[in-house]
Amino acid sequence: MSNIEKIILASNNKHKISELKSILNGLSNVQLLSLEEANIFIDVEETGNTLNENAYLKASEIFNITGVPVIADDSGLFVEALDGEPGVYSSRYAGLNATYSDNCEKLISELKKKNLTESNAEFRTVICFMDDKNNEKYFEGIVKGKIITEQLGDKGFGYDPLFIPEGLDKTFAQLTDEEKNKLSHRANAVYKFTEFLKKLIQ
Repeated sequence: MSNIEKIILASNNKHKISELKSILNGLSNVQLLSLEEANIFIDVEETGNTLNENAYLKASEIFNITGVPVIADDSGLFVEALDGEPGVYSSRYAGLNATYSDNCEKLISELKKKNLTESNAEFRTVICFMDDKNNEKYFEGIVKGKIITEQLGDKGFGYDPLFIPEGLDKTFAQLTDEEKNKLSHRANAVYKFTEFLKKLIQ
């Protein structure tokens, strides 16, 4: 049994923090803190070559500063027709300071260069958890679907307006938060993490 009272979410991305807190809201005895709420004002550089490496870099940096249990995640969109791009570079596909819109436009442009209007794709999330009991665990979530070249919907963030998950005819950006949180890649990874955490704190 481990007495975990708070966990820091190692992110400054307000959309991601909101989504994570929404999915994790069943952990009633654990306080979830964003970096800002924990008074940590740094951006960890994502220099890894894989989602696992980037999640580890963020988790280890924040854990070394605070000594408080941390979860960090990294996510990527892997498009079949683009040989897995943008992949680990999803958040900066159109450049270091690219907006969500910039990245979507770049993705549309790359598909159109190949005369494509859609491609099979998958979103992946890897969560890294660290605590003071030497736990270092990884949890992966994947959702398969396809990318289209028309942005549909105004919810969500990132590539959500372009991604239609398998079995649906709507993009992530056309789903309610509740609908998305039942099937998203991040939700899949978080579910695995929460199952682990429940056993840890029993």
